[in-house]
Amino acid sequence: MTQRVLITGANGFVGQAVSQALLQRGDSVVGVVRRPQTTVEGVREWLFDANDFEGIDQRWPVATRCDAVIHLAARVHMKHETTADPLAAYRATNVTGALRVAAAARRAGARRFVFVSSIKAVGESSAGRPITEADEPTPTDPYGISKLEAERALIDYGRESGLEIVIVRPPLVYGPGVRANFLQLMSAIANGVPLPLGAIAARRSLLFVDNLADALVHCTTDPRAAGETFHVTDGRDLSVSELARSLATQLHAPARLIPVPVGLLSLAGRLSGRSAQVDRLIGELRLDSSHIRERLGWYPPYTVEHGLLETAAWYRSTH
Repeated sequence: MTQRVLITGANGFVGQAVSQALLQRGDSVVGVVRRPQTTVEGVREWLFDANDFEGIDQRWPVATRCDAVIHLAARVHMKHETTADPLAAYRATNVTGALRVAAAARRAGARRFVFVSSIKAVGESSAGRPITEADEPTPTDPYGISKLEAERALIDYGRESGLEIVIVRPPLVYGPGVRANFLQLMSAIANGVPLPLGAIAARRSLLFVDNLADALVHCTTDPRAAGETFHVTDGRDLSVSELARSLATQLHAPARLIPVPVGLLSLAGRLSGRSAQVDRLIGELRLDSSHIRERLGWYPPYTVEHGLLETAAWYRSTH
């Protein structure tokens, strides 16, 4: 059955992939964006530029009723934080803003609200076994704290209002159009830069953007998803060195990976004041994604090899 879906952040990296997946299903899609003509073809744009979705209830167009909302818009990691109180800024967007959208959506007839959170709501690392949805969350930074608070506030709101809440916690998402650290890694490999990654054996869960989009479509349509929290991955975890070698192969570039001992990398991180970045590079972060398989019968439609191939092909065609 087709449905009417509203997506916040529809013009972003993930939002565009989700829009495509819904349109291919035959759904009608409204994208809430700040700038016109930034969504994929076929999405009806709703321009809304107020900070933290303030006043969205009053400005919700009468004609824009929806069955479900996928909430992607968020304040994400800032490389150079300029706010005096970062946690307050993250809370304003990620908690208060999400609740405003949920309340407005319910009044517009939505039955389901899919909140795209992050594994950072639980933590930055896994200690010897993959993280499950039942594990006690211990977020370590303002972004992760705000995402966890948003999850809990939305679950409470859903309980009070009857709006069906679904929480999805992805790990690192990659694919055509990826930015930040993943793009920097591809750029370094493509340019033949020697990287000290040859000895890193710790594995990290990844998620191809089209796999995430497919999972989110299931979370908006499947009755069994209501009230659930899901960890979603590609289903195969790579070490950082395996990831770099795979990317080198797909980029048709030499894999210049130097086997620097992990202890030395850790020491270099402490001496340079970049311990957090180095720990993310050398530490394990694996997610257990069996719950969504068992509950919804969902399996990632694309392999990690396919995802890396698509990402590398995009990089080669645009750089």
